[in-house]
Parts: sequence; structure tokens; C-alpha cells
Amino acid sequence: MTTETALIIGGSSGMGLETARQLVKAGQHVTLLGSSASKLEAAKAELGAHAETRQIDLMDFAAVQTLAAELKADSRHLSKLVNAAGVFVPKPFLEHGLEDYDRYMGLNRAAFFLTQAVAANMAGYGGGSIVNIGSMWAKQAIKATPSSAYSMAKAGLHALTQHLAMELADHGIRVNAVAPAVVVTPIYGAFIDPAQIEDTLSAGFDSFHPIGRVGRPADIAATVVHLLSDQAAWVTGAIWDVDGGVMAGRN
Repeated sequence: MTTETALIIGGSSGMGLETARQLVKAGQHVTLLGSSASKLEAAKAELGAHAETRQIDLMDFAAVQTLAAELKADSRHLSKLVNAAGVFVPKPFLEHGLEDYDRYMGLNRAAFFLTQAVAANMAGYGGGSIVNIGSMWAKQAIKATPSSAYSMAKAGLHALTQHLAMELADHGIRVNAVAPAVVVTPIYGAFIDPAQIEDTLSAGFDSFHPIGRVGRPADIAATVVHLLSDQAAWVTGAIWDVDGGVMAGRN
């Protein structure tokens, strides 16, 4: 019997790790990719025998290519894929440099070719489900958080979601995305004291969301898990706003 596993790129923290928790709780085997050895070790210790981990620098394209080749030939059915890797460092457009731009586009490049490899595996086993973590910023500019390159990259991920949904449907593969607003995750640690992320985001953005609070990883992961599951068997090419009502209107 072929082993099924869910591959979570960016699975060692934040929304990716919470998705892994929920999948493992449901009995799913998961493989987590991340850049931090210590975070991966902690995730493995928490999730136990249902989890495997692999350290990779997604900005190292040679390493990405090596992994992609392995995934195509993997004897397991990689039945689920979550693209959750991300970085977020707001910076005015006029101050962006090549390094800033490449940081975001490099992650998209890795997601593109790793997704291609996993989709080839899925096609060989009769199908699967892919969920990309997009962003509200791809749909709506926020003056307090200037994010032109980040938003450009996330908009590209949204577009990729819809194109892959069309192209991969004949292989039994569904492709969807979620577009969160402000969620309490370590991604903000690039410019906020990690110990103060939740308090800082709540103070600045609770009222920004019509529902009255910033999101938590579990809010997003629950939707991701639903989209991965057969309960969403007739959903593909969708980009769901999981954003506390931000795209519906502002407080």
C-alpha cells in the first residue's frame, strides 16, 4: 500500500506548522520543509512519529532543484501540498533594492518548481490537492505597511493558483489559495520584537478587521485543511479571503 503524505513548505512555524498540527491530529503523515534546524527539530519533537522534516534554504536554487528531482521520484504519494513559506519586511517602494526584490521572487521560484515536482508525483498516483498561502496584500495596498515587492509576489502566487487549477484538473489535482490579512505569526519578527508580536499586532490592527481582531494561525490552518480535504472536492481555482472581513469593508 502506497504511503500518503502531506508536504508543507515552510512548515516549521506559523500557519504551516499549525496546518501540520491539524493534519497530524487527523491522522495524516506530514513532511515539513524549513530553513531553521532548531525550529524543525522542535516541530518534529512536538508532532512525533507522523512527521518528518528536511532543512532547505529555498533561496539556494541548486538545493531546490535537487529536492525537486527527489520529490518527482518519491515512492510515497505526496497527496497534499501546502506552500506556506514566506517573509515580510515592509519597505517603501522608492527604497527597495535588488536584494529586497529577489527575496520575494526567489521564494516564488522555489514554490513554482517544487510544486511542479509534487504535481508530477500527484499525477502519477491519480491526484491530490494543493493550497497556496497568498495574502490580502496581493489584493489591497495598506499604507501603513508598504509592500510592493511582497504584494507583487503574492499576486503572482494567486495567478499561479488559477492557472494550475485549469492545467492540473485533468490529473485529478485541485489547486486553491487562501489570502489572509494580519495574522499573529513569526513572519513579523523581521521588524517587530518576537516577544511583542501578538501585543503589537493586536494594538495596531485589531480594529482594522471588521470581525474585531487579528487572526491566529489556527484560523488560517482550519481553512487550509478544509481545502485540502475531500469536503472541498468541488473547489478548485479559488482564492479564499480568510481575513476577518477586511476585503468586505473597513472599520
